[in-house]
Amino acid sequence: MATTNGAVENGQPDRKPPALPRPIRNLEVKFTKIFINNEWHESKSGKKFATYNPSTLEKICEVEEGDKPDVDKAVEAAQAAFQRGSPWRQLDALSRGRLLHQLADLLERDRAVLATLETMDSGKPFLHAFFIDLEGCIKTLRYFAGWADKIQGRTIPTDDNVVCFTRHEPIGVCGAITPWNFPLLMLVWKLAPALCCGNTVVVKPAEQTPLTALYLGSLIKEVGFPPGVVNIVPGFGPTVGAAISSHPQISKIAFTGSTEVGKLVKEAASRSNLKRVTLELGGKNPCIVCADADLDLAVECAHQGVFFNQGQCCTAASRVFVEEPVYTEFVRRSVEYAKKRPVGDPFDVRTEQGPQIDQKQLNKILDLIESGKKEGAKLECGGSAIEDRGLFIKPTVFSEVTDTMRIAREEIFGPVQPILKFKSIEEVIKRANSLEYGLTAAVFTKNLDKALKLASALESGTVWINCYNAIYAQAPFGGFKMSGNGRELGEYALAEYTEVKTVTIKLDDKNP
Repeated sequence: MATTNGAVENGQPDRKPPALPRPIRNLEVKFTKIFINNEWHESKSGKKFATYNPSTLEKICEVEEGDKPDVDKAVEAAQAAFQRGSPWRQLDALSRGRLLHQLADLLERDRAVLATLETMDSGKPFLHAFFIDLEGCIKTLRYFAGWADKIQGRTIPTDDNVVCFTRHEPIGVCGAITPWNFPLLMLVWKLAPALCCGNTVVVKPAEQTPLTALYLGSLIKEVGFPPGVVNIVPGFGPTVGAAISSHPQISKIAFTGSTEVGKLVKEAASRSNLKRVTLELGGKNPCIVCADADLDLAVECAHQGVFFNQGQCCTAASRVFVEEPVYTEFVRRSVEYAKKRPVGDPFDVRTEQGPQIDQKQLNKILDLIESGKKEGAKLECGGSAIEDRGLFIKPTVFSEVTDTMRIAREEIFGPVQPILKFKSIEEVIKRANSLEYGLTAAVFTKNLDKALKLASALESGTVWINCYNAIYAQAPFGGFKMSGNGRELGEYALAEYTEVKTVTIKLDDKNP
């Protein structure tokens, strides 16, 4: 019991647990047009396209459908904003950082609105959108806001009568093509370092999930970014995406999506003007559970690692290698977790798994599940759609999976956990590295020497030890091999958005 002055009696604090955030019911979608020069425009063609709620299959609204002429207009605005003498180029670095901080403030203010829009458009659980996606956006903006006035060159010793130094300068107009699985977060991963370094940006959000990007455009204007600094053109990959990738006045592309489309982006970029390209692509990520691991921790992390975001993660733990002595117990516990996973309305606070993004994705996942059954994997649970709920799939676990099966080789991008068995560390290293992907990997063991050996040997851009999906704004993220080029986040991301200029000055020997 608490006393009247707020003191604590019997060791109990005088406070209630914070209430969970609530979605905004019947939210009106306000921003559906193309955002160029801090103004809202209709498409040049007059076309629109619909965006749907994957939970209900109902149309949310219609959005202006951009095409190449709209991209040209956006690039023209971004070029004008980048010209020397423009308000954006005249802004000092500290002020750029202040604008990013203020944008983060508005995301804090409108967090429930943005999380609601994200859930409506993508089907992800509202609490995940609120606590994971929006939290990541805010932290990323604040991290790069702090870097804005700390991007420095070096003084280089050369000859006695020469001064040589480097400058890190913005590249120019950058294109950002973002995916549907983390619509706002992946956009902020690109916008924050680009703007921090002084670039201007043309954005193409995924056609399945354009609403949070367009809402962000309204916040960009409200904060006071100069016109043309950020431009957002919704539309489709073969039109808007292709126009951005091949545009001769765009100097850099940042793309997150499938490896197949990433290849097309890179080809188009090389044909136009050899623009710089950052690609964050697919993964078929090994999660290695050694016999000496904390099994409770490993089971839970592997479960969340593969089922989080409906399995629609490039980082998904979609190849779980378990050492033979603990294999049977690991499978048993994983099945228990999967059977208890709440699937349903993403606005329900109890829900952990919502729908897949669309029918095409659902069909792909079900096809891969059928391939697992046919190729001899043991279906432990799940294995089908939930018939009365549209685009929902039962959490699925396969055991007795072998390396040659499609579910062990192809990126499923759905709530399917293939569990494989291994006998030795050298064996699992070879098997883990056998695919063309190299995005992330995880290791569960209590043996530090073993953990470090595996971390060194695994061909992955990220290796997690006794954790999963531990992603921070301060730490670089990207892939080896066919999982991509370049890095997002951390100080490493700054190099992707700057050009290094060397300045050499010969001193006058006659004027000491």
